Amino acid sequence: MNAVLLSLAILFGLSMLRVHVVLAMLTATVVGGLAGGLSMSRVLDVFGEGLKDNAGIALSYALLGAFAAGLTETGLPDKLVRGAVSLVQGKDSTKAPRAAARYLVLAAIALIACMSQNAVPVHIAFIPVLIPPLLVLFNSLHIDRRAVACALTFGLITPYMLMPVGFGAIFHDTVAGNITKNGLAVDASLLPRAMLIPAVGMVIGLIVSLAISYRKPRQYTAIEGTTQPGSSPISGQDRETNKWAAWSGLAAIAAMLTVQLSTGSMIYGAAAGLAILILSRVIPWNRADRVLTDGMRSMAYIGFVMMSASGFGAVLRDTGHIETLVRASVEAVGDNRAIAALLMLAIGLLVTLGIGSSFSTIPIIATVFVPLCIGLGFSPLATVALIGTAGALGDAGSPASDSTLGPTAGLNADGEHDHIWDTCVPTFLHYNVPLLVAGFIAAMVL
Repeated sequence: MNAVLLSLAILFGLSMLRVHVVLAMLTATVVGGLAGGLSMSRVLDVFGEGLKDNAGIALSYALLGAFAAGLTETGLPDKLVRGAVSLVQGKDSTKAPRAAARYLVLAAIALIACMSQNAVPVHIAFIPVLIPPLLVLFNSLHIDRRAVACALTFGLITPYMLMPVGFGAIFHDTVAGNITKNGLAVDASLLPRAMLIPAVGMVIGLIVSLAISYRKPRQYTAIEGTTQPGSSPISGQDRETNKWAAWSGLAAIAAMLTVQLSTGSMIYGAAAGLAILILSRVIPWNRADRVLTDGMRSMAYIGFVMMSASGFGAVLRDTGHIETLVRASVEAVGDNRAIAALLMLAIGLLVTLGIGSSFSTIPIIATVFVPLCIGLGFSPLATVALIGTAGALGDAGSPASDSTLGPTAGLNADGEHDHIWDTCVPTFLHYNVPLLVAGFIAAMVL
């Protein structure tokens, strides 16, 4: 049996049984490596080397978690929640206004997530700052958190697919560069046109999730320690009147964004923001160590999962069975363009689900898919749509993707949200299915 399919089946099976995703990934790595003909020592060596690929990302997420914890000391999240709750409580409590308020909140979250990819490219850094304080608002409106997860994941994926700004510029350059490298000269400017239909599929998935699947109110148990409006991690300090802390928080956010955008590094950006918070004494010296450690812990989970996914992907690539799977599929399609398009999209889905990175999937699949597209007579625009969609497929729903790990980290702050069943499964169903259909249509009509 193909080692890739076997290892992915184990990963998804264990994850569905609520085995911790890191343990599930380690098990799938060992089984996949051995099934692919690697020795145990080789599996361990390759896995260890693969961990290095995402070490920088893990560090940046840990620092972003520390920055988020420091930002709560300014009282800004409390002010946001207090204002939002006051706005909602001031509305009529009848069914129609509360439903309208739910949709308004979900639309705002989706918009903020979209902006985090392009307008203010901080990626998932806003989630631990914004979402945990808003849980009390979600509870008061009886919002189904699966809808929030779908709104967040939509905003973390769709913008980079469609718009060549921020993370989108990186994705577009990656797709165009790898297609050109493999024999078909294309320009990154083709991506917005090629990915328009797949992006429409994502919009349809968002509408279905919010208006149909998770429209009904859902009750959550209030857990002691859940962030409440007006609560403060510093006993006795009045957050409402502490303007210095609020202005310092805004300055820290500005510094973080400025440094990140100018250097292209989330690590330096988070460090700059933390420096402002510490130097302004918003985080007291005698509490800085505990605040920052607690903050790092909140995001370290994401870093560990992504490092494990990097090692997992390295082992699968080393077996050579990814190429075997791709080539076997190519041989099976013959000259049938429709079947070829479906198989290319399905393989992209499997690879991205396993390694958790659409950006890393593109170089793996482009090597074989581009010559196949040329041989079958796909137009350059259709080829770009196929490769781009095949790479993006699986980002939603993957247990190891930051597009699902980020939402879970925020929504599970009170222990009421499950990563697999409340984030991965809903986002998989509502985005991968329409994206698969839309990608196929794009390949056929462009």
